[in-house]
Amino acid sequence: MTGPSSAMPRRRRTRSSRPPASSPDMVRIVRQGGRYILEGHRGEGSFRDLLKWQMEGQRARWPRRVENRSFPPPPQRVEGDALKATWIGHSTVLLQTAGLNILTDPFLSARASPVPFAGPRRVRAAALGPETLPPIDLILLSHNHYDHMDLPALRRIARRHQAHVVTPHGNGRWVRRASSAFTIDELGWGDAVEHKGLKLHLTPALHWSKRGFFDANAALWGAFVIEAPGGPIYFAADTGFGTGSTFADVKECFGAPRLSLLPIGAYEPRWFMHPQHMNPDEAVKAHKLLGTRASLAIHHGTIQLTDEAIDAPVEALKQALTEHSVDPASFLVPDAGETREID
Repeated sequence: MTGPSSAMPRRRRTRSSRPPASSPDMVRIVRQGGRYILEGHRGEGSFRDLLKWQMEGQRARWPRRVENRSFPPPPQRVEGDALKATWIGHSTVLLQTAGLNILTDPFLSARASPVPFAGPRRVRAAALGPETLPPIDLILLSHNHYDHMDLPALRRIARRHQAHVVTPHGNGRWVRRASSAFTIDELGWGDAVEHKGLKLHLTPALHWSKRGFFDANAALWGAFVIEAPGGPIYFAADTGFGTGSTFADVKECFGAPRLSLLPIGAYEPRWFMHPQHMNPDEAVKAHKLLGTRASLAIHHGTIQLTDEAIDAPVEALKQALTEHSVDPASFLVPDAGETREID
């Protein structure tokens, strides 16, 4: 574990002053035999179920390439309480507030794979790269799957940006493998770290971790709450919905978020994916449980990981917003590279 750096005296790691709520269905995680285990919840499917899914052959055909539209670049900085968010693709979002630039799960490479010549290939290029991003101060790294922890992208970022990485326990060794230039804080659920006026909390998520053949759940995963001057920001990363308690607990502990980054893609077939990925209907339910003033759709339209068509998540989201009587303007679906100002 990497502790606070003497070069960054304003950063302080603490146990959260607002611990997770103690509802009866609160998500609990234990560590046994070097592995993290979610009590009463399955994250990764069994090998038998994986083979069954792969043999069913129900996968929709995605286009080979989707061209990004052209948008004005994001500003270099956004000061004070103002907040801007730019969707770069998949779960990668640039958040700008309080004079700081925050990048979530930077996945910028052509494939989500340990090798550059095989594995899931993105059909939509990253809208911004290390060369075109404004100066990055913070990276929130939720877990170690290849479409979220992109080591080549981290190496490219380290060459141009002096960023601090906040990530769950067990992931620092991978970040250091990308570059020794990063300063790193590794957190457990309920831990927090202060950085230049922001307080960053790691909160529960219903997911799992794996980087190689033999390290399933050896590293922790999670979601983040950023306590910022204009109100809390929630980054759900990858998560199933479960009972919805993880979202209700965020609202109880931190208040209704100003902005929530909620995943809407990679959800079919439901019998296999529901413990680890929300579908659009569940994302709308999460939006309501959080009481969030605005949500922004992530984890869709970039790389085919599951069976649904490329445009299915957005179409299903529109339907779910209508069915749940939620104002569509409160759930943002920006195009890749598009910057939205959050009121």
